Parts: sequence; structure tokens; C-alpha cells
Amino acid sequence: MRGISVERAALLGIASAFLMLASPALAAKRIALVIGNNDYRNVSKLQKAVNDARTMGDALRQLGFSVMVAENQTRQAFSQTLLAFDQQIEAGDTAFFFYAGHGFEIAGQNYLLPTDVPAATEGQEELVRDASILADRIVERLQNRKARTSVLVFDACRNNPFERKGTRAVAGGAGLAPMTELPEGVFSVFSAGPRQTALDRLSDSDSNPNSVFTRIFAKELVQPGETMVQVAQRTRRTVSEMAETVRHKQVPVYFDQMVDDVFLNGPAKAEPPTAHAEPTQKVAALPVAPLKPPTNEAVNAPIANFSRHNGGWTVVFSIADPALGISWRMGDSGEFKETGFLDTLDPRTRKRMPNPAIELAADAPAATIQMRYVDANGEVQGPFPIRFDPDAALVRDQRKILDMTATSWLSFRQFNGLLVYYTHLMSYRCAIREVRIGINSSVPDRALKMPPCDPLDPVAIPHDATPYLKLPPATKTISVELTYRDGSVSEIKSFRR
Repeated sequence: MRGISVERAALLGIASAFLMLASPALAAKRIALVIGNNDYRNVSKLQKAVNDARTMGDALRQLGFSVMVAENQTRQAFSQTLLAFDQQIEAGDTAFFFYAGHGFEIAGQNYLLPTDVPAATEGQEELVRDASILADRIVERLQNRKARTSVLVFDACRNNPFERKGTRAVAGGAGLAPMTELPEGVFSVFSAGPRQTALDRLSDSDSNPNSVFTRIFAKELVQPGETMVQVAQRTRRTVSEMAETVRHKQVPVYFDQMVDDVFLNGPAKAEPPTAHAEPTQKVAALPVAPLKPPTNEAVNAPIANFSRHNGGWTVVFSIADPALGISWRMGDSGEFKETGFLDTLDPRTRKRMPNPAIELAADAPAATIQMRYVDANGEVQGPFPIRFDPDAALVRDQRKILDMTATSWLSFRQFNGLLVYYTHLMSYRCAIREVRIGINSSVPDRALKMPPCDPLDPVAIPHDATPYLKLPPATKTISVELTYRDGSVSEIKSFRR
């Protein structure tokens, strides 16, 4: 179960999580994820990306979004954050994704670089791909969640982060590639045009904490009565004029696949119609949010990670703030229970660290966990509603384990002939729809038989199951491809005898 502990630790780096905000009219929500990466380990560090994410988070809260702010994300933490973002989006919602940090274009595709991306050199493009987040995949995820409107903003058009004196950099151009083939309902904005680089500052004396693009875009975004197109156009004009003052070419671009005009801060007041007025353009039916932030929303609201084991469920709360105590209850009534304390001191408070974990029974039904904590000032924050869906949580938990342990999917053994064991895949079969393998082939062309998932004892392998396959003696390699429960497909992994 070592993979589960790694997964829990990764979630502690997420800065905040969602609070549900329903629209009175349409029961649709506004959900936002903003990410800022400064502290790169192997490529050049940045100075303003985290500030840009925080500024955008503040602007989006003014517009009624429930906001997750995540900072300095490693590859694993980035994936966990995107997963948390996915789970909060429902059909008809408005989703907003903002990323500030290093981005990189390879063969026309854009990759968002986590803070632990390796220092690749010439010919190591695959290394960058495998260690990064594909921007197109984020669009696909929002489409899969059936978001009615998706806005993606990338302040990542910087210089090639892999350039180093004395070495040849991995192939890729400065800036990002255009995203012209977007599905309906998606609007994307880039801080600079194709192959252009974005300015963090105008000069050494420029003390603004934000990049040139974000400082303008965040202000335009909250202006009443502006469509997203108008926000992008006005940002483009102002940013390009500012860049020209220092003889730099930076023209932000946008790609619009919205069917109707979209106002995030309400449409402008209608003018009285004239006798020959043109018919008014249809406006997307997005909820008009109040200008003040939603009540009971903390900047660092907690999230929870659910992991399944033989005895039931472990729920680990992740809180960015220092906490003096944690309590919880199931549902909206009843007494809150304290989680107790660990035998260790929190260096931030110099007090015993509250236990961040609780246990639930194996047959615990779907419910809402109400969680609250006492901050370093002694004030109670919350309660925060955290949805527990055991079926979905089991699939997510097992898929994360499979992703982190891909080298253990198969193992070869000699016993009265050559065998390949897939015990590991069978143990986490609740996340898998189908396993296909290819013997001495890079194309998986046959399915492996898997027993059905048992939600009450998911890791146990039935006594009558056969977790191995007999192989021809001449077998050298086996390729494996997983189709997960949500229909997505893994990369094809190759195992050599």
C-alpha cells in the first residue's frame, strides 16, 4: 500500500479546494482552478506565476466562482489537482482554468510543465511529454464533464526553459502553439501570440507583482457588461501597447468557439429599442454572480483524499493553513467529532499536529462529510462540505495506484514453462474496464479475463481466479493497454522478459 501514502503526501501541497456554489436560477455552478508554478527544480525558476494565480483567484471569486488555487505543482500533484477539479464539475456548469508557469510546444502541441519536469536536452522530447500536462487533454476533460462553458487562460508563453549555455536544447519553439480546433463552448486566451514570448515585467524598475498580461486581464475580467471576446480584445490592445513601449512584440490571442456572447459579470444595460433596431444577439444563459465573494469561503479551504483498504476507508484531509484542531461529522446534523492529535509537533504552530485522517466503514454509504478546523489564531474555519461517493472514490483511488505503479502491472516467472502474472492488475480491477495485451507485439490485440469488482473487498483476488497466463517459450515482450472505467485509455506499456 506504499502508493497510497505517496498519494496522500502529494495532496498536502494543494493550496485550496472547492466550495459548492449553486445558481438560484439554473442550479449551475461556476468552478475555477488557477495554478501558478514558480519553484522549478531543474529548469529556470519564475518570479510571478504564483502571484498571477492568486490575483486571478481573487478576481474569479468576485465573479462568484468557487476557486481552487494550487501552487508549485509537481507532476503528481498537478494530476491530483486536475482530478479534484474534474469531480466538482457537473453538466451545465461554467468551468474556468488559469495556468501561469512554464509552457512548452512540441510538434504543435502545448505542454504545461510541472515543477519537477526534468532538464531535457536535444532528442529528449518524449521525456518532456511524459513528465508534463497536455493542454488539449484539459479541454477534453472539461468536455467529458459536460461543462456548458469552458474558459482556459494560459500565461505560459515564455522562453524555452530547457535552453542552457553549452548544450543543445530540446526541440521546441518559444511561446505556445495556437489552439484553433476547439470544441463548441470553449474559449481560450493566450498571453502572447504564436511563437511570441510574454513579458513578466516592463523594466527592472517595474515593481508590479504580476506579469504584464495578468495584471491587465484580471482587471478587464471583472468589468461589468463585457463579453469574453471584449475582455480578450481589450486585454490584447493594452498589453500590446505596453510591450511596444519597451520594443517587444507581445499580442495576446484568443480562440472563440462560443455559440453565444458570454458575460461573466452581467450584460450591459439594454438600450431602448429603436424602430429599425437589429434583433439582439442571444446571450448564453450563465448565472449572474454577485460582486462580493461567496460567504463561508476560505482562501485555503480543505480537500479530502479517499483511499480504500481491507478494513474500510481512510479519509485524509489536506489543509494549507496551520491548524490547531480538526473535527468532522457525517451529514448536516449531529455533533462534530475531534480527530485527535499525532505524536509530532507542527513547526508552524509549535503545537501538536492534529490528526488529518479519519476512518469510515467499508460499507459506508454516499454522504456529505462536514469538516472544520481551528486556525492558528484560534478561530474556527468552516464547516466545509466534502462529498463522499464510495463508488467513484474507489475507482479514482485504484486508478491513481495503477498510474503510480505501472512498472508492476506484469511480471514474468518460470514454473513448468513461462508464465506472466497480472496479479497487480487484478488487485486493482475496480478501476479497469478491460485489459489488452500483445505478445511479441507492440499492438495489444487480446483481452485478459478479469473477475468482477467486489466493492466490499475490492483488493482481494477470488480463490477461483487465475492471475497468470501461460506463454510460448519464444515470448520476448508483452505490451499492455488498460481501458479505465471512465472510458479513457492508458499509454501502451511494454514489458521485456
